[in-house]
Amino acid sequence: MSLVRRLPTDRPDAGFTIIEALIALVVVAVSIVAIGSVMSTNARGVRALESHVALLQSAQTVFVTAIPPRKELAPGTLSGQLRDFRWQVDIGPVGSDWVVEGADVAWIPELVKIRVRSPSGATVDLETVRLMHRPSQ
Repeated sequence: MSLVRRLPTDRPDAGFTIIEALIALVVVAVSIVAIGSVMSTNARGVRALESHVALLQSAQTVFVTAIPPRKELAPGTLSGQLRDFRWQVDIGPVGSDWVVEGADVAWIPELVKIRVRSPSGATVDLETVRLMHRPSQ
């Protein structure tokens, strides 16, 4: 009589069943899809942030370069294009209350509105007040 000892892995109930292997694969697949979704959302957020920064940088460049010097500042509208960004500068009075008739004031405030539009359609509006020479009367 020969006694054959079976190892624990040789038993008929040892190892994984096909169902257990499929469940493990499903868990791995769901984890990979979730990680991919997070990465995709992160990439979209980074692209949106980059385009917003580019828009603000263009607005700052227009703010510095497109507004004429004080001696050339006059009411009206200026417009142009910087890279692919369209911009418009509107110069007008702050309000009628600022002009005091008969006062000996050499400067009056003018409202300067800057609007920059990106190629995607996003816009940024900036406003400032500049002093300009009062027109001679």
